[in-house]
Order: sequence, then C-alpha cells, then structure tokens
Amino acid sequence: MLQNYIKLAWRNIIKRSLYSVLNILGLSIGLAFSLLTGIYIWNEYQVNKRLDNAEDQYFLTSKWKDPNMGPEIAAPGPLAQKLKEEYPGLVANYYRWDGITSVVSTGDKHLREDIQIGDSTLLSMFGFKLLHGNPSSALTDPYSVVISRDIALKYFSKTDVLGKTLSIQSFSNTERDFVITGILEDTPENSVTKLNAKNSNTIFVPLNTSKYWNRGDFDEWANIYTPSYVQLKRGASIEQLNSAISQLLNTHAPDFIQQNLNVVPIRLTDYYLQKDNKLISKMIYALSFTGLFIMLMAVVNFINISVNSSSGRIKEIGVRKVLGGLKRQLITQFLVESVILVLISSLIAISTYPFLKIFFADMIGKPLPGLLSLPLYFLALGTVIILVLGIMAGLYPAFILSSHRSVDSLKGKLKNVNQGVWLRKSLAGLQFCIASVVMIGTFIISGQVNYFLDEDLGYDKNLVVSSQVPRNWSPEGVLRMETIRNQLALIPNIRSVSLSYEIPDGMNGGQRSVYRSGADISSAVPLQMMVTDENYIKTYGITLKHGSFFNSGSNLNLRNIILNETAVKVLGWKNTEDVVGREVKFPESNVSFTVQGITKDFHFNSKHERIQPIIFLHTRLSNNYRFLSFKIAPGHTSETIDAIRKKWEVLMPGSSFEYRFMDDALMGMYQTEIQMKKASDVATVLSFIIALMGILGLVSLNVQKKAREISIRKVLGAQITTILFIFIKEFLLVILIAGAMAWPIALYIMKNWLNDYAYRIDISAVPFILSFMILLVSAVLLIVFQTLKAARMNPVKNLRSE
Repeated sequence: MLQNYIKLAWRNIIKRSLYSVLNILGLSIGLAFSLLTGIYIWNEYQVNKRLDNAEDQYFLTSKWKDPNMGPEIAAPGPLAQKLKEEYPGLVANYYRWDGITSVVSTGDKHLREDIQIGDSTLLSMFGFKLLHGNPSSALTDPYSVVISRDIALKYFSKTDVLGKTLSIQSFSNTERDFVITGILEDTPENSVTKLNAKNSNTIFVPLNTSKYWNRGDFDEWANIYTPSYVQLKRGASIEQLNSAISQLLNTHAPDFIQQNLNVVPIRLTDYYLQKDNKLISKMIYALSFTGLFIMLMAVVNFINISVNSSSGRIKEIGVRKVLGGLKRQLITQFLVESVILVLISSLIAISTYPFLKIFFADMIGKPLPGLLSLPLYFLALGTVIILVLGIMAGLYPAFILSSHRSVDSLKGKLKNVNQGVWLRKSLAGLQFCIASVVMIGTFIISGQVNYFLDEDLGYDKNLVVSSQVPRNWSPEGVLRMETIRNQLALIPNIRSVSLSYEIPDGMNGGQRSVYRSGADISSAVPLQMMVTDENYIKTYGITLKHGSFFNSGSNLNLRNIILNETAVKVLGWKNTEDVVGREVKFPESNVSFTVQGITKDFHFNSKHERIQPIIFLHTRLSNNYRFLSFKIAPGHTSETIDAIRKKWEVLMPGSSFEYRFMDDALMGMYQTEIQMKKASDVATVLSFIIALMGILGLVSLNVQKKAREISIRKVLGAQITTILFIFIKEFLLVILIAGAMAWPIALYIMKNWLNDYAYRIDISAVPFILSFMILLVSAVLLIVFQTLKAARMNPVKNLRSE
C-alpha cells in the first residue's frame, strides 16, 4: 500500500513540476542555511570542551577598578603556582604562559613566529597529543621546544623531526639553537594555544628558558601579565577557589593589586563564549535567530505552496471519492507527497553542504567540520525535522480538501473562494515581516561596519605598512634600529618611517600610572602607554593640538612626554592649551617629566571602547620597540614594497620582511562585525527570495480561485489594469501590515545591538523606508506578472462549464 502512495505521490510531483520546484527550492534554501548555522553554533560550543578535564579547569581573569590598570586576560604571575602549592587538596594542576614573537630560523628560512613560554604542565593538563616525542619530558629541559605539525612541515617538510634544531632569536639580537623534543598533533580549537585572534601559538618552550628573552619574572606578584589556568580536584567548588585566591592576594600581593584587582576564575568551557564582552555569544545569537527566521520563512513558504498546489487537484479528489476512496486514504496520500518533497529538499541541502561550507567558512572566518565528524544525534534530529515538516505542510490540504463534498469536488469548486485566505495571507505577511526585519538589520549593520572602517579615526590609515623587526632591547639596539630606519626612509616614494613598540591595532604594550607634579601620589591614574620615536605622528597622520612632538637628534629630551586630550582630562586639567610645560610623575620614581605636546584624540583600540587616555614615551627611554611603520606615497605601492624588502634583507639579514597594511589590521579589530555583515547579507538575499516565492504561491492560488471572476469581468468589458488593481489592492494591505510590524521589531533589535558600541551610528528612517520599498516594488511586479498571465487567457476556457 505504501508503495502505491509513493508511486502516486511521485507522479503528482512530476505533473506539477513548477510548484514542486518552487517548493523544493524554497525549503532546500532554508534547510541548507539552517544546517550551516546549526553546525557552526554546535562547533562554537565545542571550543575547549574537547580538552581533558575541561569541566574542572578555570581561566583566571582580572577585573580592575579601572580597566587601564591591567589586562583582563592575565593574572599575577605566581598566583596559579601558589594555589597548587598551598592548596593541594583543592587544586590538581596549573598552567601559566607568556606570549612573544621572534624570528625562527633553519637553513635559509627566517620567519617570525608566535611562541608560548609556559609551564611544563601544558601537555599533561590539557591532554594535547604528540605525533612524536615523550609528553612527560618534552618540556622539561632548558632550550627544548615543542612545535606544531604545521611548523614541522613549514621548516622541514616532514613531521618526524625529533632531535633537529630551530634557531630562535632573543630580544638582545642573539640566536641559539633549541632542540625539538615533541611534535604536536593538530589540536582542537581551544583557549590555551589560541587565546584570541591575535595569539595563535605554534611553538612552545619551557618556562626555565624565559630568561633568554629577559621576560617578566613569573615569581613576582607585581607581574600582572601572565595568562593562568588552574584545574580543580573533583568535588572542589568555585567558592573554595575564590576564597583561596583572595587569601593569597591579601597575603602576598602589593597594596596596589590588593586595592584594585579582583581575580575572577571563569570555567574554561564557558570562557570562549564570554570573552571580549561576549562577542562570540552575540554572534551565535544573531546567527541563531537569523537561521530560525530563514527556516520559518521556508516552512511558511512550503506550506503555502503545498496548499496552493493541492487545491488545484479538487477534481481528482472528487473522482477518488466517487470511486470509493476513503478520507483517510486521501489524507495519507497528501502527507506522503509532503514528506517526499521535504525529503528531497533535505537531500539537496545535505548534498550541497560540502560546497556551501567553504563559502560559509569564508563568511564567518573559520572552517566548519565535515558531516561525518558530527555526532549521531544530528542524524536523528534530521529525521525528526523531515517528518515534522512533511506532516506540518501536508496537514492543511489533507484535512481541508479531503473533506469537500464529492459533487463540489467533481465540479472543481472549492467551498468558498475565501476559505483559509486569511491564514495564508497571514503566513505571507509573516514572511514579509521577517524579510523586512532581516533587511533593515543588514542596512544598519553595514552602516556601522562602514562607520568603523571609513569614518575619521583620528589618524591616517591609508598606505601605512608595518612590520615587526628583530629586537635588541638595549640603548645600542635602539640606536642601531634608528640608523636602519633612517636608511629605509631614503627609499623613493617613502614619506616617513617610524620605530615604535605599538601600532594602532588595539594591542597596547602596557599601562603607566601618572599623577600631576605637586599632587598627592594617591591621585595617580593609569594611562595607556605608547613607546614611539619622533616620526610617529607624521607617519600615522596624528594631529598635534598644542606644543610639539618629540625632537630628533641632539635636541631630544627623554624627560619630555606627550599626552592625548583624554589623558589631559583624566589628569584633572581643564584646558589643554595650558598643559604644555606642566610636569607629571610616575609613582615608582621621583623624577619629573614635562608635557611637551598634546595630540588630538585618536582611536588606538576598536570603537567598541571609549578613547583611552594615552601617554607617549620615547623609545630611547625604555629601549623597547617592535615595529617599523612606513608611510608610502600613492601610486607606487608594489614597487615600494619590493624596494623595502630588498633593503631589509641587506640591513637585517636573517629577518624576514612580513608586513601588513593598517587597513588589514583595522579589519582584524572588527572581524566579528564584518562576519556578521556578510552573514546578514546572505540572510537578506535568502529571505528576499523566499518571501517572493511565498507571494508567487499565494497569488497563484488566488488567480486560480478567481479565474472565472476574471473571465466574467473581461466579458463585461473590464480593462486589464482594473483586474491588476484588484489583486494589488488585496496584497497591498498584507504588505503594509507586515511593514508596520517589522519596523518596531527591527528598531528594538538593532538599538540593543548598537548599544554595545561606545561609538555608533544614529538609526535613521532610511533603512526602514528602503527595505519596505524594495519588498513592495518586488512584490507588486511579481503580482502583476502572475495576474497578467491569467488576464490574457481566453475567457471562454474558464466559463464553458457554467
């Protein structure tokens, strides 16, 4: 019996190929997008959960009274180790690390790599596997190194490289060999080897080698720059951990830390979703709602078109009833046809996943797993979705059309022309409402992203190229790098070159507490520190408001500093023009520094945050530097880059010129927003297509039901424009109501989204009006096209049975 139902269903699907194609296409689009977003969301929730004992592991974050006092992603250096040593019944393990970049060499390869200097517990605590090497001893010996599989292939073109060496440069411009003692298997995404987008470590060296780079002492409580993890013993509570942390800080930490720092442990399985002000969670929520909306539109469209297609088979139903067909048999037939259509749509969505995931991965900035790597419950969930959607779509035509009297069915008449029309109009209106909300959101998101990238940042990002340089953090090293800077500045089409520790990419090097000379030391406030040379504001086009920037040559005074406008206000001065020549002090020193100049505010961090108070110090004062930045004249970019590379190889042999434009660095700061914009663009196109399909299905049904009315009007002399107006008027109200519902919903959603940004666009009426007009004009054109086809038919064909 089932075989017969399937055979008849397939014949009807082929016979009504237009409706079938529309049905399958609309639903497969919704299913494919929902599948992509569903797998992305599932994959995001797996981050850190694949680590050993992840449920018992905590990342120690820092909440400062003033965010400028210290980084959120680090804790005092000794804290994790002391927790393990002094609370052995509470803490089972710990791990700490320090991230650097340095030049790694072997043979003729000299590349800059991310390096993690950490405790030897890395492998045992998180369960990272080695392709080669002994995990218990790989990170115990000084000057040993564990590398990722990709690094092994990059430098040696194979993975079995135990015992080979990599030469790594120190910050004193020396090099020494590190023996490879382990090669990591590919690690699952986690917040240990990749804490954030700007820190993806591939080379790991033991903590007993940190002195080689003269890094901060892990045993000093004043070292507040150490990312730290602890693993609790089974049964231990977060309350016990918080109490132990508080006791240790009160016992060992300096007064400054005790008074201003609150260390907050976050479960490692939760940290990824909570970091960066829950930016990842917001992305997940946005994609979840978008996927749900698209799926809802596709289902509504599927139901509408199913009803439309089925109502054209009223005569077939009458014949079946006269020949003895039972109502339950008709219901089963409709349900089988609906399930088959859903099954075909699902198979199309699944079969296109391997191709669509490449496009989707580019959109969201990370790869998606293959279908075979998903857990089995995805298969069960997919089966349930197919059955539920099939039954939902088939229920209405199955019960309503099968309940018609045989006489009416044989005449091809529906009980009532308006039967169920408001249900179908409501569903079509819901589609337009969702499409309008998605489209308005897309316009506003695009406007905010363009505001991030195109509006005045307070500096000129165009044609500025930066590259990290080899480090020799000594007075001699700074002078040598200044000499190299000056020689690179002689290259044609280079307008300016600057040596600095920071570039405006949101990665600040640290903070300094500052107070006005003559004030009490307790009034000291934290300022973001920027270490630069005298060419920095010229290279980046930062506007100097008062005074002057650092002098060059013999006129340089290392006790002169520069402030931005916000720093002036934070320090308590009201008028920026009166500040030049005033003196400030650092709490750790009694030496006075003179304010030489005031710059206008500029966005060093992203526009998620308010502009921070900034103090400029000269590179010769701290002897620290990381970047050379080049301002290139327009029109000769590629030739100038090639010239820099060639000169670089001569001046700094053994160091590669790995550059990036400030435009690219800026886009990296807004990666999540750009991904959201791409996702919203795709969602808008899909929702627009599905909404138009819904209108097509609804118009087709009304044209079919009113075919005789159209013919009678034509016989009585009605013009085609009059007939068109009847249909347009009928759907215009639906679209107007949908727009009226969409506007407040979209306004509420987008206002909440924009509130997360310190700097944001104002929501104008343009996105609302534009989205409404696009949907309205498209719908009207589609209605006109469908109605014209019916209006041009010979009326005799529709009236000969009357």
